[in-house]
Amino acid sequence: MKLRFGYVSHALALYEATPARTMTFARYSKLPKNERQEKLLSVTDTNLTNTLRALHYNIAHEIKLYRMSSSIVPLATHPEVKWDYQTPFREKFKEIGDLVKKHDLRVSFHPNQFTLFTSPRQQVTENAVIDLDYHTSMLEMMGLDNSAITNIHIGGAYGDKETTLERFYRNFDTVPERIKSRITLENDDKTYNAEETLTVCEETGVPFIFDYHHHMANQGNGLPEHFFERVKKTWQNREVSVKYHLSSPRSENAYRSHADYVDPKFALPFLEMLNEHGEDADIMIEAKKKDLAALKLVEDLSSIRGVKRLDGSTLLWK
Repeated sequence: MKLRFGYVSHALALYEATPARTMTFARYSKLPKNERQEKLLSVTDTNLTNTLRALHYNIAHEIKLYRMSSSIVPLATHPEVKWDYQTPFREKFKEIGDLVKKHDLRVSFHPNQFTLFTSPRQQVTENAVIDLDYHTSMLEMMGLDNSAITNIHIGGAYGDKETTLERFYRNFDTVPERIKSRITLENDDKTYNAEETLTVCEETGVPFIFDYHHHMANQGNGLPEHFFERVKKTWQNREVSVKYHLSSPRSENAYRSHADYVDPKFALPFLEMLNEHGEDADIMIEAKKKDLAALKLVEDLSSIRGVKRLDGSTLLWK
C-alpha cells in the first residue's frame, strides 16, 4: 500500500508566505473609492504569488498533495463587491494550473462551514452555490480537470435529520453540473457521521472523504461492514486514489480541536485499517503546523518496521 501525505494552504517553513491575506468588507468600505480596486488587486496578487511559492516548495519537498486557500481572492463573493478578479489574473491562475499539471500535483479547496445545502433558508443555498461557483471558476482558470475538487460538509440537522436530508437532496439537485462534478463530501465531528455521509455520497454519486479524527469524535454506530470498499466505489469514476483526512486531538478536553502535529499512536489504527484494505490512498494532514506536521508524521511513520519512505511525503506500507 502506497500512502501520499499533504497539508493545508500555508507552508510554514516559508517566510511571510500566507496565501490567505484577507480584506474585510468593513475595511474595504472605509477606503477611498479610488483605492478600493488597487487594494483588492494587491491582496489577490500576493495570495496568488504565495500559492505559487507553496507549490514550488511542495515540488522541492516531493509533496504531491496540497489544499489551496479559499481566501485567495478577497471579497470575491460579497454581494456589494463581486469584482472582476478573472481578467487581471487569468495568466497567473493559468501559471498555477500549468505547474500543478507539469508536476502531477493533486490540489483541492475546502470552502467554509457555511457552504452547505441543508438550511431551510433559500438564501443560504443560493450563497452556497455562489461560493462553490467561485471555487470552481478558480480551478477552471487553472485548467484543471475534476480531480481537483471542492470538499464540503453536509451541514446541520436542524432538529430533524430525516427531513433535513430530504432538503439536502432537493437543494443539491439544483447545483449546476460543472460545480457538482467537483464536489466531495466529508463526515463531520458533531452531526453527520461516517456511515450517514457515505450513504448520502452513494445516493448522489459524490465521492466521500473519510475524516478519521471526525469519526473518532462522532462515531455513531461505528463503521459499517465493507466500509472501505464502499468508500472506494464512490471514487470509481475518478482517475485518482481515494482521499482521506487525518489529524489528532489537541487534548482530551479539546478533542475536536486539531493538535499542532499528528500523534502517530492516534493515527496508527486508521493506517492499519487502510493497510488491511490494501488500496493506495492520499491523506490530507489537517494539523495546525501544516507542512511541518505532514513531514514530521512521514518521518515518524517511516521508522516503523515494514514501512519504507519512498520520497519526501510518500510511504510504502508492506
